[in-house]
Amino acid sequence: MSRIALATYRPGPDAPQDRDLPVLVAALNAAGARAEAVCWDDPEADWAAYDLVVIRSTWDYSWRVEEFTAWTERCGKLTRLANPAPVVRWNMDKRYLGELSAAGVPTVPTRYLAPGDPVELPGDREYVVKPTSGAGSRYAARYTPGERETAVRHLERMHAEGLTAMVQPYLKGIDVTGERPLQFFGGRLLHAGRKQAVLTAGTPFDVRKTAHPGLEVWKPTEAEVAVAERALAAVPGAPELLYARVDLVDGDDGRPCVMELELVEPNLFLWLHPGSVPVVAGEILRVAASV
Repeated sequence: MSRIALATYRPGPDAPQDRDLPVLVAALNAAGARAEAVCWDDPEADWAAYDLVVIRSTWDYSWRVEEFTAWTERCGKLTRLANPAPVVRWNMDKRYLGELSAAGVPTVPTRYLAPGDPVELPGDREYVVKPTSGAGSRYAARYTPGERETAVRHLERMHAEGLTAMVQPYLKGIDVTGERPLQFFGGRLLHAGRKQAVLTAGTPFDVRKTAHPGLEVWKPTEAEVAVAERALAAVPGAPELLYARVDLVDGDDGRPCVMELELVEPNLFLWLHPGSVPVVAGEILRVAASV
């Protein structure tokens, strides 16, 4: 009997709950495993006692990057961790978008502004400013060229905290065709969704956003699947990935491009796709048994 830990976090009163976690724990136990949800920062957790630790909803990691990175390294030495610690470390810094672009993957055009860099912002179109390390649209905001002073204060705040900023064009297609998260599990397409734009004009960067507004089931096009698969194939070292989410939007040319590649703790949206629960549980059991 495989022992499996699903790593999660302690959500506060205003923090999101992982709706899928109890469903997935129940499915794994019903299939014959000994599965439980365990907080990643639990000092009493015996990670070596598990055959597999699956990072599921460690949704506070972006505030505790060094601590979380150390935990993944430690846990990965004690047992099998999915996704592997080197993948997690690479994916926590969104400068990976530059690597994907260099590998020929269509991505949202991105410039990076580290603390001390000259501030250059678009003067002819709307744009987005957000940190290279973040989750849930933390410290992200959308600006017009006339809001430069506000954007500069946003950058100053991030730089004061040692964060590197990303500056991206606001792609108008998202207001029409939305953002499409494609979920992969065990290397195969699991399901997909579509949601409305997260960043609305005039919303301050330090206000909590609704992470997945208007989420609905989506049937991805062949072009979307192809771009997502190219992104996964470009991950350094071609590691074995238990799970992945590729968030796509339409570029100025109307073609899909990668906004984000989530390999750390993507929301699986199993509540929207209940038919995917046995597939996910079965793949986790397969990996746990193969250790």
